[in-house]
Amino acid sequence: MADPSTYRPATGTIPEAPGVYKFRDAGGRVVYVGKAKSLRQRLNSYFADVAGLHPRTRQMVTTAASVEWTVVGTEVEALQLEYNWIKEFDPRFNVRYRDDKSYPVLAVTLHEEFPRLHVYRGPRRKGVRYFGPYAHAWAIRETLDLLLRVFPARTCSAGVFKRHGQIGRPCLLGYIDKCSAPCVGRVDADEHRDIVEDFCDFLAGKTDSMVRRLEREMTAAAEELEFEKAARLRDDQAALKRALEKQAVVLGDGTDADVVAFAEDDLEVSVQVFHVRGGRVRGQRGWVVDKVDESGVAGLVDQFVTQFYGEQAESALAGGVEAAPVPREVLVPELPDDAEAVEKWLSALRKGKVALRVPQRGDKRALMETVERNAKEAFQQHKLRRAGDLTARSAALQELQEALGLDTAPLRIECTDISHVQGTDVVASLVVFEDGLARKSEYRRFAVREGAEQGDVGSIAEVVRRRFQAYLRENKNPAGPNPGIDPETGKPRKFAYAPNLLVVDGGAAQAQVASDVLAELGITDVAVVGLAKRLEEVWVPGEPDPVILPRTSEALYLLQRVRDEAHRFAIAYHRQKRSKRMTTSALDEVPGLGQSRKAALLKHFGSLKKLREASIDEISVVPGVGRRTAEAVRATLGAAGSGGPSTESTIRQGPAESTIGQRSTGSAIGQGSTESTIGQERT
Repeated sequence: MADPSTYRPATGTIPEAPGVYKFRDAGGRVVYVGKAKSLRQRLNSYFADVAGLHPRTRQMVTTAASVEWTVVGTEVEALQLEYNWIKEFDPRFNVRYRDDKSYPVLAVTLHEEFPRLHVYRGPRRKGVRYFGPYAHAWAIRETLDLLLRVFPARTCSAGVFKRHGQIGRPCLLGYIDKCSAPCVGRVDADEHRDIVEDFCDFLAGKTDSMVRRLEREMTAAAEELEFEKAARLRDDQAALKRALEKQAVVLGDGTDADVVAFAEDDLEVSVQVFHVRGGRVRGQRGWVVDKVDESGVAGLVDQFVTQFYGEQAESALAGGVEAAPVPREVLVPELPDDAEAVEKWLSALRKGKVALRVPQRGDKRALMETVERNAKEAFQQHKLRRAGDLTARSAALQELQEALGLDTAPLRIECTDISHVQGTDVVASLVVFEDGLARKSEYRRFAVREGAEQGDVGSIAEVVRRRFQAYLRENKNPAGPNPGIDPETGKPRKFAYAPNLLVVDGGAAQAQVASDVLAELGITDVAVVGLAKRLEEVWVPGEPDPVILPRTSEALYLLQRVRDEAHRFAIAYHRQKRSKRMTTSALDEVPGLGQSRKAALLKHFGSLKKLREASIDEISVVPGVGRRTAEAVRATLGAAGSGGPSTESTIRQGPAESTIGQRSTGSAIGQGSTESTIGQERT
């Protein structure tokens, strides 16, 4: 634990200008990023009496080993630079308002000739209109089901739309009048777009005019004695009213706002956001995060608004949309100190005026109180769950320390696993858990080479050797200022930090070989264990008998989670490599055909089957493929398909597929299964 006084800047060296600062640990990794109107005033507060600091702030300054800063011209620039650095370095002590899921929205693809309505998750795309977010995808489907009888727009995918156009018959929704069936020409493009635009107007808040129009049409149909049409319009009107009941009106028509509220204690804070569009609550989101310091509600508002709308802007830009989906108003419980700068920043993201306000009275104040109640309720539920989770993780780390005789609790655990099918496409995974939680940004995967010839034991030896050779290489200059940071990118090196505990999937042999490799490399401060699947035994290198943890042990449960995550990650990579190999294996036999032209052929024809059926003239049309190459492709694929089963069927029926149930994961000893020589790591 570092003493903050050892790296405190000299008196008078910190400027009084606005800027952004970074705290780094002994390895050079950025652990905290912050901004300030006055860098001198803010940074001096960190070097006051340590005992008087907020617990998480105290932990941060004692973890850090240096501090640096960048002066900027305005507070708006400070906001932007702080957000960029938090995004780039992912500091351990910064609050990150990440969702544990991707919230669904209702997307309308207005850029298409026949726009489509569908549930969507992901970045915003240009030419697509979005409604939401919704808490659940079923809520969107339920709303769509009600509205399609009134607005029978297309909801099918491009493939389904094209197929029904070819066969000349609509899908089921077309037969039950929940789709206007533009695929078969019941309506033309203009008529279908009118339906879609009416749908968008309804969801955008123009509901009264729509209901009144249906009522007028129903009355007119009844007067003309068209009772069937009048009954259908009556049912449509009822469907619209049911859809409206699901979205309560909370503010006046046209109100476009996000309402943000907080509930907090000394260590954590709950955040709730209600998205109000057209006066109706269209969606809701919530987070519970650790508090960094005693910044109060104003500081929480500053942190949340910067990160949340910064993420929204990045998502919009990724989809080719210039303006971020920022509302006209952001209603908060307190204004941050730099409220004017935040407003300017939000207005720049929206490409229009944005107001950051505290509601004082009326409907907006009542809605703020509702959001606050939701935040408190979510916080209470979180604390009930969190109490058990924190206790369990602490107990697991403590049990591991005691059962394995470690000097300290294993705060960083790494696990490696091998995956292959009968020695082919051997790959390995390396997963990382810190404080009992997965740290997916530091996962690594490897394509195994030489070690595969020696079975699982040799594969694990290569994996461990490759991983820790990289660790030694990246830390070969411990006297440097930031040994754990890549000087070119400024980011942490991939293997710069060693684990406290290395877990290998297997028994005594796998654990022993991993220990031998570490000893060979001169690494003595990393504990090694093997976790055998059959009886869940924990093997310690050099010990004749395994450590048997109780079945109800939190330590065993943690090891199982780490091992299962490594297994999942390895299997996913193995399937990817095997699929790629099987797709191109028939073309591998064509002399002089490289990877780029293989890819061009498969992209042009779509499959090996269609390529096999193509003529030489059709093959030679592909860019980069001349007539001579086309003749070689035709001859090779023709030979493969002329005698016996085709290449495709051979691939499907070969040993790789027929024995897929025998996939090894590194737990069997001495069965000749593949060992991984990690030749190429991929993030």
